[in-house]
Amino acid sequence: MTETLPTGTRSPHTGASCSGSSRPGSSHDRSFRSGRHHSLGPVDADRFRRTLAVHAAGVVVITAQCEGVPVGLTATSFSSVSLNPPLVSFYVDRSSTTWPRLRAADHFAVNVLTDDQSELAARFARKGVDRFAPPTRWRPGPLGAPLLQDVSAHLVCLPYDTIDVGDHILVVGLVAEAEVHRPGNPLLYQRGRFGRFTPHH
Repeated sequence: MTETLPTGTRSPHTGASCSGSSRPGSSHDRSFRSGRHHSLGPVDADRFRRTLAVHAAGVVVITAQCEGVPVGLTATSFSSVSLNPPLVSFYVDRSSTTWPRLRAADHFAVNVLTDDQSELAARFARKGVDRFAPPTRWRPGPLGAPLLQDVSAHLVCLPYDTIDVGDHILVVGLVAEAEVHRPGNPLLYQRGRFGRFTPHH
């Protein structure tokens, strides 16, 4: 759910430039981001959801340990942020009852799911269940956060930053450990359903 806006194509020293050519953090930049340069308002919520539904997203489970109790949730907003330093991110709904315990943890793990783990993804999105009870298979990671079994990869992250964005919270983690276990096809989420990726040969 991250995007990069194109910068202006002409130098600011030529006297004419696109609105994106101002320096980040300048008053011009702030005006652009606040939408004061046009009369368009936000799209209605239903159309926004329908449009986003056509985008296929990878699926991960974020896990942590808070006061000795494992916690976790499913996320479809996972993304890489930076190579140096190695940063990743995900979004969590402000109304999440899991987030306060995740936020209290001193580290978290990203479990990258394979295309045969849709039931696991659904379980960690469900409310009112013990997400770590059988049939969930997991083990403690090197720093204590639960690592789910049979996933394609793990990333163990230290908290780096959190930013309030609309009705969600952007969580950025500094990757301290990363390991690929079985590089199979990823689990995807699109139009409210889990599915598989079919590569072109």
